[in-house]
Amino acid sequence: MTASVQREALSGVHPHERAAFPRHVAIIMDGNGRWAKERGLPRTEGHRQGVETLRRIVRHAAKLGISCLTLYSFSSENWTRPEAEVSFLMGLLQRFVRRDLAELVKANIKVRVIGSREGLSPSIASLLDEAEAATRGNSGMELVVAFNYGARDELTRAMRKIAADVAAGRLDPAKIDESVIASRLDTADLPDPDLIIRTSGEQRLSNFLLWQAAYAEFFFPRFNWPDFDEKAFDEALSVFAARDRRYGGLSQKADA
Repeated sequence: MTASVQREALSGVHPHERAAFPRHVAIIMDGNGRWAKERGLPRTEGHRQGVETLRRIVRHAAKLGISCLTLYSFSSENWTRPEAEVSFLMGLLQRFVRRDLAELVKANIKVRVIGSREGLSPSIASLLDEAEAATRGNSGMELVVAFNYGARDELTRAMRKIAADVAAGRLDPAKIDESVIASRLDTADLPDPDLIIRTSGEQRLSNFLLWQAAYAEFFFPRFNWPDFDEKAFDEALSVFAARDRRYGGLSQKADA
């Protein structure tokens, strides 16, 4: 399916009604530093260009009718990077929210932040709260920002919640099933990702949505995140549309 055909197919059709169209796309935005290094630029310039790519992809995904877009913006492991780089990234986050929040509100995009808020500076924590509060009434695409996020940490926090409920007598251990675990995750009430994209050619999850990715399809473009554009996003959707998603069962294709 070409991008032009895909756009025509989207016309007048809600994406939830199209089995070959992903409701939830998640992106690991990788390669900012490598992009800068290839051009003899400081890593900070790669991050700056990465934010510009982020803006374009958010607009494009919303225009296409993606229901949920999750972006791995800052992992719980990223704090180990040089202090100057972390400080620059925090500044970028602040500038992004200050510059783009009004546009997100106007575009009917709803922001949701996943990850641990523990240990965040008051200024960053309040900024994340502000972005969620300002867009809470929106009903369009849900933009999920994975910040200070690690899937193992998410699962650990979920297990603690379940253990506390069991200890308090609110939950029968025999009743613990997949739905109970999912309801304690940061992504509770969100659909699992249908498609996960990781740029830069790396082919690993890096502690991202480990539970939720059980049946996700993957797309690994070789170019770095600042070079990822609308055409590349459309290509990922076309590749997804050609996949045969069986969920452990038999093929649904006519010739299977």
